[in-house]
Amino acid sequence: MAALAVIVPALAIPATASATTLIGSGSSAEQPILQALIAAYAKVEPSVKFIYTADGGNAGAKDVQQGRSEFAINTRAPLPTDTGLTYIKIFQDGLCIDVNPANQLTNITTSQAADIFLGDYSNWSSLGGSGLTTTIAPFGRGSSAGSYTFFQSVILGGQNQAGNVAQEDTDGDVAVAVKGNPAGIGYVGLADSGKGSGVKVLDLNGVSCTPPNIKSGSYLLSRYIWFVVPTTNPNPQAVAFATWIRTKDAAAVINSAGAVASYANKNATTTPKKKKKKKKKKKK
Repeated sequence: MAALAVIVPALAIPATASATTLIGSGSSAEQPILQALIAAYAKVEPSVKFIYTADGGNAGAKDVQQGRSEFAINTRAPLPTDTGLTYIKIFQDGLCIDVNPANQLTNITTSQAADIFLGDYSNWSSLGGSGLTTTIAPFGRGSSAGSYTFFQSVILGGQNQAGNVAQEDTDGDVAVAVKGNPAGIGYVGLADSGKGSGVKVLDLNGVSCTPPNIKSGSYLLSRYIWFVVPTTNPNPQAVAFATWIRTKDAAAVINSAGAVASYANKNATTTPKKKKKKKKKKKK
C-alpha cells in the first residue's frame, strides 16, 4: 500500500513543455491501439516523442524492471514476479480464437480449445462441424508474450502449450499465419481479428468476441490492458500519458483502433502483492 501512496498522486502530474522521448516496450497485440493513441497524444503534448519496441508484454515488464524501458504495455495482470512495478489499467481487450475462413466451425468450447493447444486433438475430424479432415495447425505466442501467459492461465489451466504450436513473434503474425493456412487456428487480439484481417473469429462457449461482451466480461477471454511503470520514481511524462489514456478524450481513439475504452475503472492502479512470510511458532 505504501507503493500505491507514492504512485497515485503522481497520476496528476502534467507533462512539461520540454522535449522528451519516452522509451517503451511490451505487447504487440496492443501496438495498433498504442500507435493510434500516440498519434492523438501528439496533438495534446507535441513535445513528447515515443520509441516503442513490441517485444511482448512479459518482456516489456522485465525491460522496465531492468531500466531498459520507462514504461511497458502488458496484456496480463501483475504477477508476484513483477517486483518493483506498478500496473495501471488503461483499457480492455479480448483475446479472440481465430480460424481460417475455410473452417466451418462457428463456436469452440474451452475444453476443445485446451485439447487443441495441449496437443490432445491433432486432426480437425475430432471436432464436429469444422468440415475439415486435415491435421490441425495451431499458432500462438511464446513465453515473452503476455497474451501467452493469459491464454495459458485461462484456457490451458496453467499448462504449457504443446510443442506443435507454432510460436509467432507478434499477434499480427499469428493472424497472418492462420489466414494463410486452411487448417490454422490461433489466439489473436481484437484489433488483429477485425475486418480485413482475413481470419474468422469463433464464439467461445457460445459468446462472441465483441466489444460489448468484452466490456461486460461475459466473453471468457476478456482482459484489462495495463500500463507498467517503475513503482519508484516513474517518469512523470510516462505517467501523464497513462493518465490521458484513461480520459474520455482518448476513449474514441481506443474504440476506433480496435479495443474497448474503460476509463471509468475504479482501483485502476495496483502493485503486485508480496507473499506473506509465515511466522514461525516459538517453542515453549
